[in-house]
Amino acid sequence: MLDKTLIVSAPGKVILHGEHAVVHGKVALAVALNLRTFLRITPCPNGKVLIHLPNIGTRLCWETSQLQPLLTMFPGNPEQVDKLKEFAGLTDGVSANNSLATVAFLYLYLAVSSKYGALPSVDIVVWSQLPTGAGLGSSAAYSVCLAASLLTVCGVIGCPLEEGEATARWTEEELDLINRWAFWGEQVIHGNPSGVDNAVGTWGMCLLISALLGLWMWFHVPLVLLPPQFPAIMNPVLASIDAISRECEGVLEAVAACPSQEHYPVLEELFVINQHHLNVIGVGHPSLDRVCQVTASHGLHSKLTGAGGGGCAITLLRPDTAPSVVEAAIQDLRDCGFECWETDIGAPGISLLSPSSLKAEVLQMLNGF
Repeated sequence: MLDKTLIVSAPGKVILHGEHAVVHGKVALAVALNLRTFLRITPCPNGKVLIHLPNIGTRLCWETSQLQPLLTMFPGNPEQVDKLKEFAGLTDGVSANNSLATVAFLYLYLAVSSKYGALPSVDIVVWSQLPTGAGLGSSAAYSVCLAASLLTVCGVIGCPLEEGEATARWTEEELDLINRWAFWGEQVIHGNPSGVDNAVGTWGMCLLISALLGLWMWFHVPLVLLPPQFPAIMNPVLASIDAISRECEGVLEAVAACPSQEHYPVLEELFVINQHHLNVIGVGHPSLDRVCQVTASHGLHSKLTGAGGGGCAITLLRPDTAPSVVEAAIQDLRDCGFECWETDIGAPGISLLSPSSLKAEVLQMLNGF
């Protein structure tokens, strides 16, 4: 069992193209979003288990002796969530975010401890740049960070960060294990997740998802196929969304291989076409239309991402977009009541980090509580 402080970080996710069409057998393009969740875990000798989640105002502490009897519940399944809620004293008055985040931690902590014969005394702080409940993978990033840190502290996977290194990643086999455990955490929080979000949080970068075929061999992707109304009309729309996802994947590969401004008009046009398609299939919203109108007035291109019906929109920025244009667009969006985050995509998945590699804001949040 490790005896030093570890810091891990996992990205959020965004669906560039293919949301909704994916449940009809089409592909979707999910990419890691470089808004990240950070976790600091410190082994301690006082026989206590502490977790602090400053984003949602939660701070809890247990004695390991209190948790020991709960190990008899494992191996278990997410149906034991109610028992863990009762143990943690989480009543109906506690917000859903607080309750599920705490229970997911307890579930992963106890399940890992039960399987691998350790009940570590640890002090954990988790802070995230991701908004909760926005469809950007905040719960999956949290679950991935918990899984990676607990497996590392218990000695199940290695600690690849060498002295003097800024960042390190685990082996593919170890990432596979992290992803499996993170999926359990996602089940506690969401009940029946697809596994896409935790996979993006684990591996990062860009994933092409097919719900019909399943993206990964090691877990089943739940699938509900809903026949679209007016199939003669809707099936071509869904096929076009599928083609957009595949076209965008090819363009992103070309950008990665040889960055060039010529690719960005194509990406912008794909945004515009797909946004129209999503309105056609009925998942648009006046607020999303407003975002598209505001950004278009500044020469930018936007589309909804995720479930639609409100939620989040994404706006593409060319590398040569003037900062003044971005600032003006953000101000206009804020004047309309929208929150804005500026970030990039294609971020690395779960990583071990040295304190020296972190920005002051992150260090302050992890160390200041």
